[in-house]
Amino acid sequence: MQDDWLLIQQVHDGNQEAYAHLVEKYKDKLYSFLYRMTGQSQDAQDLTQEVFLKAYCSLDKYKPTDAFLAWLYRIASNLCVDAWRKNKRYSSAPLEETLLIEPQTPEQVYLKKENQDVLQAHIMALGEDYRAAFLLKYMEQLSYKEIGDILQLPITTVQMRIHHAKRKLRTGLAQEMSGGAAIYEMLQS
Repeated sequence: MQDDWLLIQQVHDGNQEAYAHLVEKYKDKLYSFLYRMTGQSQDAQDLTQEVFLKAYCSLDKYKPTDAFLAWLYRIASNLCVDAWRKNKRYSSAPLEETLLIEPQTPEQVYLKKENQDVLQAHIMALGEDYRAAFLLKYMEQLSYKEIGDILQLPITTVQMRIHHAKRKLRTGLAQEMSGGAAIYEMLQS
């Protein structure tokens, strides 16, 4: 965190290369979060660039007591909510294949991909507020306090949103598995 503050001070002093270091340091985590929020690679790339541009223009508002990544997540989640409100709904299409190829049978690879697609579809079906809290908790491994700071919500609201998101996912996945997938898995035993 202190390294980030030093880099930000260098940017304020006119060193543009310092901001490039910050971008390089956080671009992958930010892109990953935005990719999970939108489900679309191009949207995530565009939003990642927009976040870094907005952060650069607002560096004077950054408080050194905040983690820089948390501040970026806050900007990113606000941009996602803004896009959502402007009626730009993100597709519920499955995420593109992002896993490294493991030595598995084609059937195992297909089933794993199918399960990931089902999970991603259910995550995308969550409301924007629930999805943001859920992804920050389980994909980015942030604490309730950090999520509350990012989303500018009380911790109890964050906990409630994550609880409701998990309940909706559990219900949706249970219904999904009561269909053909459960029968297929039973036949494999």
